[in-house]
Amino acid sequence: MKRVVDIILSLVALALFGLPLLLLAWQIRRRLGRPVFFKQTRPGLHGRRFRLVKFRTMTDARDPTGQLLPDAERLTAFGRFLRASSLDELPELWNVLKGEMSLVGPRPLLVEYLPLYSTEQARRHEVRPGITGWAQVNGRNALGWEEKFKLDVWYVDNRTLWLDIKILWLTVRKVLVRDGISAAGEATMPRFTGSSAATSRGGGS
Repeated sequence: MKRVVDIILSLVALALFGLPLLLLAWQIRRRLGRPVFFKQTRPGLHGRRFRLVKFRTMTDARDPTGQLLPDAERLTAFGRFLRASSLDELPELWNVLKGEMSLVGPRPLLVEYLPLYSTEQARRHEVRPGITGWAQVNGRNALGWEEKFKLDVWYVDNRTLWLDIKILWLTVRKVLVRDGISAAGEATMPRFTGSSAATSRGGGS
C-alpha cells in the first residue's frame, strides 16, 4: 500500500507542479547557472546506491586555488529560499517513481557516512529513504545527528500508513513556518563524523 500511495501522490504532484517546476528550473539556471540539477550518489534501501536528484541551491564559486568555497559563501539568498521552502527537494519525486525513494522515510545521507553508523543507526536503511521523515518534522537540521538517527530508527520500528500521512501533513506545516532549516551556526548541517557507539566498535576509524 505504501508503494502504491507513493506512486499515486508523486504522479499527482508532478502533474500539478509541472509548469511551476519548469519556471523554477529556468530561474535556477538564470541565477545560479548550470547545471540546474544537483545529482549525487546516496545509499538507499539496504544501503544500495542510487542517484539522488535535487535542484541546485549553491553557486560553484571557488577560491584562487580552484577549491570550492564553504557552503555559507556559495549559498545565495535565492538558494536559501529554495531550501527554506523545500522546493529544491521536488525533483526527488522522480526518485520516488523509480522506487529508489519513498515520500516518507529517513533522509538519504552521504555514502561516506555508511561505515560511521553504529549497528542501531544503520537500521535506518531497513526502509526506503524519504523526501521527508519523522526527524524532519521533529526538528530537521536543528537536531544533532544522534537525536536525528534515533528518530529515524523509531520510524523504522513504528511506521504505518497513518503515520506517513501525519508526517506529510506536519511537513507542510514545517515548510510554511520554515522551521529547522539549518543547524545553529551552520549554513546547512555539519558533517557527521561518527557516533561514540560506532567508534567503540571500530566503525569510526
